[in-house]
Amino acid sequence: MALERTVFLDRDGVINVDSPEYIKSWKEFAFLPGSLEAMVELTRSGHHLILITNQSIIGRGMVPLSVLQDIHLRLQRAVEAAGGRIVDIFYCPHHPDDGCDCRKPAPGMILAAGRRHHINLASAVMIGDNVKDIHCGRNAGCGATILVRTGSGREAEHALMSEGINTTVADDLSHAARILVLEPHRIFADR
Repeated sequence: MALERTVFLDRDGVINVDSPEYIKSWKEFAFLPGSLEAMVELTRSGHHLILITNQSIIGRGMVPLSVLQDIHLRLQRAVEAAGGRIVDIFYCPHHPDDGCDCRKPAPGMILAAGRRHHINLASAVMIGDNVKDIHCGRNAGCGATILVRTGSGREAEHALMSEGINTTVADDLSHAARILVLEPHRIFADR
């Protein structure tokens, strides 16, 4: 069965507070204000949420894969307990120097999700806080991208403007969810 109304979400800086020290355990994971509620709102409005996240903590040898999987399982459970749903999680475990095709801005994770869930990527949206997230969505053929100003979003907004890249900008994931629910035509026109 094909997934319609798919929203690809970056994790750190979009859903949770990012850290220059990386998120290495569930104890270090903290939801950004309103992000949990935004995922519930998107789920209830018929959107399918898929996490797309670079997690070089594995390739850097900072934590074993089981720790990352535990963080993601707890994240999914917290979203479900609130009334939302993350359909699937794709992560790039590689070191930035590995030259893989899944590390954002490469489109590998989104393309893999598209194949697994039969997603029409032209109708999908990528939400992120980083230039790499926006380029990843565009490189994968997503119909729209939204940059949130949380995390590194403010710096990314200026960088994208200087590159001449047009994307919808939202203050945070709650704002992005409101745009998707109330004005979806707006974001697809921005590309």
